[in-house]
Amino acid sequence: MKKQLLLFAFSALALTSCDDDDIQGYEMDMMKGEWKTSKIEVISGKDDKTVISTDTPTGCSAKNITEYRTDYYTSYTAYTGVGADCQMNSKTEGTYEYNTDTKDLVIKYNNGSPRKYKVVVLTSSEMKLKQMYDNIDQNGDLIIDYTYISFKR
Repeated sequence: MKKQLLLFAFSALALTSCDDDDIQGYEMDMMKGEWKTSKIEVISGKDDKTVISTDTPTGCSAKNITEYRTDYYTSYTAYTGVGADCQMNSKTEGTYEYNTDTKDLVIKYNNGSPRKYKVVVLTSSEMKLKQMYDNIDQNGDLIIDYTYISFKR
């Protein structure tokens, strides 16, 4: 009987020792690194499914990099140029906050205002963000439409 009670207590302790910090660390570990924008879509706010427009970066803008680190640092590096002659145009640095429960990501670049996103997809090779600021009605139905930004490694 003592062995069963001890086994039950040990099992209960093991199950309750999982912590939200583990999830936060796991998701931030997946987020860290350099990401390239693969697609920007405007989706209808009416059904959150209908694609109104799609933009795929080409040329030098396809080299733009967004970086996240686990110390809450973020940066955006933009490239410009013609053909294969791409040069770094600017680098903007800042910080971010990420809430694993709500999937809210708030980016604040230096000398800028906070930009809120919702993390829709996060894997080791893909991330998709729903922009939660400066959205407008783009298809004339009087309902605000949302911009989704997809990233790949």
